[in-house]
Amino acid sequence: MSTSSDRTVGDVDPTAGNLFVVAAPSGAGKSTLVKALLELDGRLAVSISHTTRAPRGQEVEGYEYHFIAESQFRDMVMEGAFFEWAEVHGNLYGTSRLAIEQRLAGGEDVVLEIDWQGALQIKRLFPGAVLVFILPPSWGELLQRLERRGEDPAQVIGTRMANAREEVAQARHFDYVVINALFETALFDLKAIVHAQRLKYASQRRSKAAVFQALDLD
Repeated sequence: MSTSSDRTVGDVDPTAGNLFVVAAPSGAGKSTLVKALLELDGRLAVSISHTTRAPRGQEVEGYEYHFIAESQFRDMVMEGAFFEWAEVHGNLYGTSRLAIEQRLAGGEDVVLEIDWQGALQIKRLFPGAVLVFILPPSWGELLQRLERRGEDPAQVIGTRMANAREEVAQARHFDYVVINALFETALFDLKAIVHAQRLKYASQRRSKAAVFQALDLD
């Protein structure tokens, strides 16, 4: 299940900061890659999603996610607090509308880590969003990564692998695909996508406004 708040494309300023949306099946390395990207790029801001699932491992409230009760999440849905929200693996995930809009309006570049359903919802609301899908190099490697995490029982891992089939099939709807076979290479590819987006005409005109004005470029 996935849904978005009652917004139109015109509600989001297309000349604001760049919005990068990263999705992947569980175990593909999305979170690790985004964390490393944020450490390397001080110009990127991360939007922390809300979720009803319990923290995993060393996850910290307000860092990886805002962990809230389902009743509170449902209240926020009714209030229109989410840019998009979805149910994934039996848990609810949502992206704060206010946090995204404030940062984009301020010209910041924002990166979101969400599931494919939410990514496609955001693309409909904000066509300028850059969608990136992280793929594992093989099904066998994905299974090994899920098992090595040591966080889920075999039944849950089986469910995640089954869901991954549907999730991976959505990669065709994304702007870019990064194959996470070797972490360093995948991180380089992710950095290249961000850099290329910043060099587009509209982005350069926004960030280098004085140069464009001096050259009489509109």
